[in-house]
Amino acid sequence: MLEKIKINMKLAITSPASLPATQFGGILFLGTHIAKKLASKDHDVVIYTTDLDAANNAKTFNKKLPRIQKINKFVIKRTHVWFSKYLYFVNPGMYWQMINDDFDIIHSIGIRSFQAFISALVSKRKNVPLVLSDQGGLTTHPEQQEGKLMKRILIKLQLPFIKYIINQANTIIVANEYEKNIFLEFCNESKIKIVKNGIDIEELKTSEISFKKKYQMRENFILFLGRFDKIKGIDTLLFSIAQIQNKIQNIKFIIMGADFGYEDEMMKIINDLKIEKLIKIIKKPSREEVIAAYHECEFLVLPSRWELSPLTPLEGFACNKTVISTTAHGIPHTLTDNENSLLVEPNNIEQTSEAIMKLLNDVDLRKSLEESAYKLVIDTCNSDKMVENNFLIYKEILQMKRE
Repeated sequence: MLEKIKINMKLAITSPASLPATQFGGILFLGTHIAKKLASKDHDVVIYTTDLDAANNAKTFNKKLPRIQKINKFVIKRTHVWFSKYLYFVNPGMYWQMINDDFDIIHSIGIRSFQAFISALVSKRKNVPLVLSDQGGLTTHPEQQEGKLMKRILIKLQLPFIKYIINQANTIIVANEYEKNIFLEFCNESKIKIVKNGIDIEELKTSEISFKKKYQMRENFILFLGRFDKIKGIDTLLFSIAQIQNKIQNIKFIIMGADFGYEDEMMKIINDLKIEKLIKIIKKPSREEVIAAYHECEFLVLPSRWELSPLTPLEGFACNKTVISTTAHGIPHTLTDNENSLLVEPNNIEQTSEAIMKLLNDVDLRKSLEESAYKLVIDTCNSDKMVENNFLIYKEILQMKRE
């Protein structure tokens, strides 16, 4: 465990976003979990990031956020974003901030980012080891083939920078074999380490508020939590709801998250299908609301078209809830069909509808899936194990550097 490791470390974590911008999702939580756990063991941890603020979108930058802020024994250092396109946030001030600071190792979270490029430059300039975690889909993200023309061009322009970042890295951390196989196109297998993503079980143990009471709900509810983005398969869920609306009673569907450019289309589908009464939209939820929703929902439906190693199902698992998701990309490397979840084909409305009805009607099945789901996060996919494994990688790299 971390207590047994006596080395004191100065760690720089870089990320496109950090607190308070919780709408950014997995990249943010991965970084803050590592920072919180290691800082609690008296390691010096600084997160270098942008001034992305908590908002109902991905583009609200706030110069009024503290440039330097201490949270839970770790420090966040923010620099202002001069320019942003899609989720590519350009904050050149981060380079000078890092150049003037001292640290033993850099861990960059999210390779397809300006912050990863800065990390590679600083790593080379200061001769400091670099660790990478991919949270952005190096070659498999659908937008690389199906996105808007400008986005596809931007992704192609990123490729030389990504190759430079990977070449500069000492180690690349991936969450599963699916991700590992992607990176084998760019580097030797010896450079890649698998560390399963993990969630903070303690944070999720109890809810401080009553979700139903806050939103004056009497009905039971099924939860979708995630970005309002077509890639998340919200349209599949909506068409599935329309298909089963005459078969369900006393059930609502909560769609909770932040808009990433899809809200207007989502609302049009809801209105066209005439399912407004079955749905409640909650934008910009607080972390307390999210945790309360996990605890009080019947189960989650997350019909994504693409994921690498999603954290939201694991958070649901920690709250003793099972999940309906899909067989897309990296999802089956985290979730197991008919063991801790139900997996359907992406875009398959019929299968999604059947899975929802199956979990509503079969309480014994649901209980069995919930028990296995909870065991997975207790035994394997928790932040303590994830941070411990990350730390051992840092320690190994530093020992090799000293030899």
